[in-house]
Amino acid sequence: MDWSPFWISMRVAGWATFVSIAVGLPIAFALARRPFVGRTTLIGLTNLPLVLPPTVLGYALLVGLGDRSPLNHLWLRLTGHPLGLIFTWQGAVAAACVASIPLFVSQARVAIGAIDQDLIDAARSDGAGLGTLLVRIMTPLALPGLLAGIALAFARALGDFGATLMVAGDMPGSTRTMSLAIYDALITDDTQTVRTFVLITCALSIAVTMVTARITTPTDRG
Repeated sequence: MDWSPFWISMRVAGWATFVSIAVGLPIAFALARRPFVGRTTLIGLTNLPLVLPPTVLGYALLVGLGDRSPLNHLWLRLTGHPLGLIFTWQGAVAAACVASIPLFVSQARVAIGAIDQDLIDAARSDGAGLGTLLVRIMTPLALPGLLAGIALAFARALGDFGATLMVAGDMPGSTRTMSLAIYDALITDDTQTVRTFVLITCALSIAVTMVTARITTPTDRG
């Protein structure tokens, strides 16, 4: 049995989660603290991947990451890689990241917004700068919600199918994740592969949801 889809899935989901944190955390901070012009629009754009059909999202990513796109030119300049993002595992990361960012932002925004403003004001009056506020006050207080968002983002990235298929393709040993491997195995009637990857995916998803529930409701003893 080929185990490469498992390792590709873990790599793609791990990097997608990391990028989701890097991109989503500033958005969550901006949305959580104070109203500003365009806030509703930003919320709508952030949640858009949740409601778009996977084919539409995949097509948008194909256009945005194609050979002539600014993002693809920036990628080539930064990495010097002869190929672009399309039909690579990095493209799979981009697709999974776009799909998982809304889940991280939604959890992080609630957690950051729940921080008592009086604590922040008191820290500022004592001379705390922005870095101190973020590292020593806001992040520890919002940590449960941030961890829940990270867990949900990882689970979403792990199970992405439609956008990943359109952007990264289905190449064995390169871009074939567990979700794609399950689909291929169903077509070829490979029952062992289907059962193995379905069980692994379900186990990881259940573990993530249980961890998320535990983090967000630490006093629940039911």
